[in-house]
Amino acid sequence: MAQANNEKLLRRFRILVAPLDWGLGHATRCIPIVNELLSQNCDVWLAGEGQQEALLRAEFPGLPFLPLEGYRIHYSARSLGWKIILQIPRMIQTIGKEHRWLKEMMAAHQFDAVISDNRYGLYHKRIPAVLITHQLTIKGHLGTWSENILRRWNYKYIQRFSECWVPDVSGPNSLAGELSHPIIKPKIPLRYAGWLSRFEKKKSISFDIPKEKTNHHLLFILSGPEPQRSILENKIINEVSHYPGTATIVRGVPTLLTAIPSTGMIKFYNHLSARELNEEAENADWVISRSGYSTIMDLVKLGKKAILIPTPGQTEQEYLAAFLNQKQIALSIEQRDFSLQRTLDKAKKFNYKFPILGSTDDLRTTVQTFLSKLGK
Repeated sequence: MAQANNEKLLRRFRILVAPLDWGLGHATRCIPIVNELLSQNCDVWLAGEGQQEALLRAEFPGLPFLPLEGYRIHYSARSLGWKIILQIPRMIQTIGKEHRWLKEMMAAHQFDAVISDNRYGLYHKRIPAVLITHQLTIKGHLGTWSENILRRWNYKYIQRFSECWVPDVSGPNSLAGELSHPIIKPKIPLRYAGWLSRFEKKKSISFDIPKEKTNHHLLFILSGPEPQRSILENKIINEVSHYPGTATIVRGVPTLLTAIPSTGMIKFYNHLSARELNEEAENADWVISRSGYSTIMDLVKLGKKAILIPTPGQTEQEYLAAFLNQKQIALSIEQRDFSLQRTLDKAKKFNYKFPILGSTDDLRTTVQTFLSKLGK
């Protein structure tokens, strides 16, 4: 027995990391987690499909990758909430399917632990499993009673895991507000792992843009479900074609082979690596994007002046945009009201206030504590 324990302590822990296929944000915020696991000498395996697979393969070309079917949620331009509700039975089937998949992969590859970003079926009785989510509270259009129902449903799945990591801070500088700080918490260990950003601040933060500067450099980061991604993209292309300054548009479609030609003033990219997007963001005077939580963490990490356009009907993004607008961390504009010039005029008058960056030790400590349990 002692020899077996010593061998377990000496070998590298094999950890499976798998993000949800709901936009690219779940995959991007797994990047710092994977990097931390690698820095702590873990044998990291990844799983997913489609755009999430393309992104993670580009970031970690040397890591083994397992094909795992996504939830493949379908959206409509209208009635997004009801469209998702109608797909709940299929989502529950997918949860059961990915749970059976994990059992098969466990038998084949002998993982020591699983880290799942919002994939509710990736829990296992024999090994520790972590669920990553910032949505302990799920906002609904129908008020508090619907949120209570959603919370009970959500916690039923969360509590199948060994512990839950929340990508936020526990104090007043929270970026997710009520989403990550509910009054009633799950009954499993809960750890606030800090803001999970793939970016590194290389330039000093300056909140003031020179007043004499009239043509600002803009960065547009598009992402999220269709058809809303394309609706916003078309709106932006129409607006930016009349813009006198320079702009970079990152379309958020890493698997798309066709590209929009760039001009001398406007550059188009289907996708950029974390390093390239980090550089583009630091060079921009304003960043205009969806109010996805992973994007918000990235922009706060860099101290960028952001203009957020929540996906219509997506309650989480609508809440986050309003919450951060109220805290003056970012300006929020509804998609139907978006006009580039009017929005920039508002942004110039907006009194941006940035939260103090927390310690980068939160994630390191969270991972260290988790790995120390695996060695016992």
